[in-house]
Amino acid sequence: MNDKKVAEVIDIAIRREEEAYRFYMDIFDKVHERSAKDTLEFIANEEKKHREFLVRYRDGGFGVQALRMNDPVEYKIAEYLEEPPVAEDMRSEDVYLVAAHREMRSHDFYTELARLHPQGDLHTMLLKIASEELKHKEKMEYLYANTAFPQTDGG
Repeated sequence: MNDKKVAEVIDIAIRREEEAYRFYMDIFDKVHERSAKDTLEFIANEEKKHREFLVRYRDGGFGVQALRMNDPVEYKIAEYLEEPPVAEDMRSEDVYLVAAHREMRSHDFYTELARLHPQGDLHTMLLKIASEELKHKEKMEYLYANTAFPQTDGG
């Protein structure tokens, strides 16, 4: 694949990460619950880091080995629960569920984008970014489950 085509794909990914950052910060401005705000700020900063990585990658800063690839746990909560609308004063569990849906869509986007490209550095990098997005989804689903269904004294 020529360098111009790779740069175009990377630019699309950079824009998606910028959009994700703005999306989470927009919700951050709408909610008041401290734990939800902290989580939204965390996940927004993760998207910011992805953007920075992609910019450095595009500009020749380092190769595809820079992203770690671990197997995230797939709770599949977002696949079974409807995404709530973004609203003022959302409950924290709804914030986490919205975020899980967003991360699931990002994972699907990068996975599909990787499928459009032949084996090679770009394909590998896109799959690694997809894996990172799935890890974010895992975190949001974990937070959702523990907020929506807190542990009680009875076990």
